[in-house]
Amino acid sequence: MNKVVTDIERTHFAPKDFSDRIAYMTVRFMRFFADAFFAGRYGHRAVVLETVAAVPGMVAGNIQHLKSLRRLKDDDGWIHTLLAEAENERMHLLTFINIAKPSTFERFLIIIAQGMFYNGFFLFYLLSNKTAHRIVGYLEEEAVHSYTEYLEGVDSGKYENVPAPQIAIDYWQLPQDARLREVIIAVRADEAKHRDVNHGFANTLTDG
Repeated sequence: MNKVVTDIERTHFAPKDFSDRIAYMTVRFMRFFADAFFAGRYGHRAVVLETVAAVPGMVAGNIQHLKSLRRLKDDDGWIHTLLAEAENERMHLLTFINIAKPSTFERFLIIIAQGMFYNGFFLFYLLSNKTAHRIVGYLEEEAVHSYTEYLEGVDSGKYENVPAPQIAIDYWQLPQDARLREVIIAVRADEAKHRDVNHGFANTLTDG
C-alpha cells in the first residue's frame, strides 16, 4: 500500500516581483468567486475546481513538448512531470463526482470555467511561463487550504465521513474500508506536491 502523507505544511511563497504579484492577485481573484459561489460546499467545490486544476499540466506539457521538438533538445523531465500532474488532478475529479453529484448548473459552470481558464492559461504560458507556473503554485496553496478546511469539517462532524469511492481506493491503494477522510488526506498531499513543484519550476525560470 502507498504511504499517504498525513501532515502537510501549509506554506506560502511570498511574491518577490511584479510577475509573482500578478500571479498571486489572479489566484486571489479566482478564490473570491469560488468562496462566494460554493460557500462551504466543499464536495461540489472540488468537482468544479478539479476540472480547472487538471488544465495547467496538460497545457504546459504540450507547450514544453513542442518547444523540445523545435529546439531539438531534451526537456529535463518537465513534460512527464506536467502530464502526470494533469492525470493526477483528473483522478481527483473522478473521485469527487462519486461523492458530490454535480447538478446540471454545475456541469454547465464546468464547461464555462474550463473554457475560460484553458485559453487564459495558454496565453499566460506563452507570454510568461514563469508567471503561469507561479499561478499554479498559488492555486495549489489554495487547494491545500481548502482541503484542510474540508478535513476539519469531516472531523468536526459537519460533513458526513462517507465510504471512499472504489476508484479512490484503487488509485491511492487505500484500505477497502477507507472513508472520505482518507481520500481528502491523499488528495491534499497531491496538491501540496504540485504546489512545491510549480513554485520550483517558477524559481528555476527566474534563475534562468
